[in-house]
Amino acid sequence: MSETSQFVDYMERTRLFYRAQGFERDYVWAHFDETPFHPLGKALADCRVTVVTTGVTFPEIPKPIRKSESIPFSKLPAHLDTSELAWDKESTHTDDRQSYFPFEVLTQLAEERSIGSLAPRYHFVPTQYSHRATIDEDAPAIVDACIEDEVDIALLVPL
Repeated sequence: MSETSQFVDYMERTRLFYRAQGFERDYVWAHFDETPFHPLGKALADCRVTVVTTGVTFPEIPKPIRKSESIPFSKLPAHLDTSELAWDKESTHTDDRQSYFPFEVLTQLAEERSIGSLAPRYHFVPTQYSHRATIDEDAPAIVDACIEDEVDIALLVPL
């Protein structure tokens, strides 16, 4: 590692971020002893694909969104708002949406029939201090939307 490079102490930064928001207890990262796996029941060329992201779609809203949203791909903005998220903004950026939200690539894959189709909507899930809200509220809402859109594969893109 060069003299100018430094490791980002992400966990400590996150603790400090939540403390600055008034949380008294340190954040506890979610972990699972087993990862759920469901084998794909059909060819990839027959699958409908969507994206689930933590990037905020509507930056004009004055305060951070704390509720999941399902948004038509037709309303995908040129950039997603990541200003409220805690990450190393000095070493990287999110100016190039295609580098972290593969809409154009998925559209091309669907046109080439490498995947069956792109779902009509993508989904936003907020980064939250509360695991309960994510597990009990946001995840079920996104699962319901994916079922409604007949999604076979959801690409998870945390920012």
